[in-house]
Amino acid sequence: MQTNTLIQLLQQSFHIGVGATASLLETFQDPQKRAETLSQFHQQFNLQTQQWAEKGELTEKEARRILDELLKQQKNSDKTGVQSPSSSDPSNSNIESEIEELTQQVIALRTELENLRQSN
Repeated sequence: MQTNTLIQLLQQSFHIGVGATASLLETFQDPQKRAETLSQFHQQFNLQTQQWAEKGELTEKEARRILDELLKQQKNSDKTGVQSPSSSDPSNSNIESEIEELTQQVIALRTELENLRQSN
């Protein structure tokens, strides 16, 4: 890394810190600006929670679809008398671990969404 680049990076970091501090002080001192900033923050937070909720819903649907497909495959293999793959089969254990991971993600997203809804 060149010395000039490092100095420029440090200088830019310093300017960012000073600018952020000045903006924060201006916001605290001006009631109108404070209300505007809080309103923007609230809108952004609401938008973000809505996006998280949509993503959680899509993740849940995808997890359910995968689980339904696996159950359907298992039922079909049971009906045809074909023995289902054993748990020692690497592809089967990969699928099981993916299902477990997706299930945990859905649970975490639901919990986070409920917490966000309760805080609003």
